[in-house]
Amino acid sequence: MQLEIKELSKTYSNGVRALKGVSLTIKQGMFGLLGPNGAGKSSLMRTIATLQEADSGSAQLIGLPEGDLNVLTQKDAVRRVLGYLPQEFGVYPRVTAEAMLDHIASLKGIANGRERKEIVQGLLQKVNLYDVRKKNLGTYSGGMKQRFGIAQALIGTPRLIIVDEPTAGLDPAERNRFHNLLSEIGENTIVILSTHIVEDVTNLCSDMAIICLGEVVATGNPNDLVKDLNGKVWQKFIDKSEIATYRQTHRVISTQLKGGKTRIHAYSDLPLADFDAVTPDLEDLYFAKISEKMEVVTV
Repeated sequence: MQLEIKELSKTYSNGVRALKGVSLTIKQGMFGLLGPNGAGKSSLMRTIATLQEADSGSAQLIGLPEGDLNVLTQKDAVRRVLGYLPQEFGVYPRVTAEAMLDHIASLKGIANGRERKEIVQGLLQKVNLYDVRKKNLGTYSGGMKQRFGIAQALIGTPRLIIVDEPTAGLDPAERNRFHNLLSEIGENTIVILSTHIVEDVTNLCSDMAIICLGEVVATGNPNDLVKDLNGKVWQKFIDKSEIATYRQTHRVISTQLKGGKTRIHAYSDLPLADFDAVTPDLEDLYFAKISEKMEVVTV
């Protein structure tokens, strides 16, 4: 089972080219989609979730027990096997979690009341909300609302689940619980995790892509992609006032304030004078790919 996206493009009425020939093969398991704000992540997710039209290209769900599905033309059929947690997930504050899930299950075509009740109770237990199922959603914390969002996305045993920026604003404990839940779901489903938080992809995903300005700039296994940076990332601590100078003379990919000093990471195929070699991580890969794309655009 996999999702095949080929040459997907989307330009909005204001002239913004959100997607520029995006091609990806997303297999069963957790797939991370990294990119800065405005990179095209949400546009891609909304297109796959059948919420907006693409201008060109194709997207197909292949290998489903129900048969292959054209995501762009068979929207009703895709929605029956889709679970979606958007970036802005609103809830009815005066409705209980149990009642809301029951209503959503009914909308998804589960007509039998006893079956709906079993499904709703099972999902609430799965996301650890069963004990607060009678409480109004308006009383839930941010993390609880996100877990409720996953519960509604799981109704109907979806084959494809899309979660858009799911851990933004969560405290560390809630993020950890959410990570564990997503990992469990990803064992038998295609789960696309769209985020700008590098750590989420590091912790969860065995496959990923980086998107910038509507284009895919890297795709593959995170560990394999990071290995390609070995011997090419260099570190130095400088005064904050020197950043602009170093940006002019080096390819600085990231800066971070540490202990009153600014740590810079620079990319170079050759050793840099007065810099120390550093073992690269996914954050270095992310910043290197984004900065490379931005430099090409501005030249």
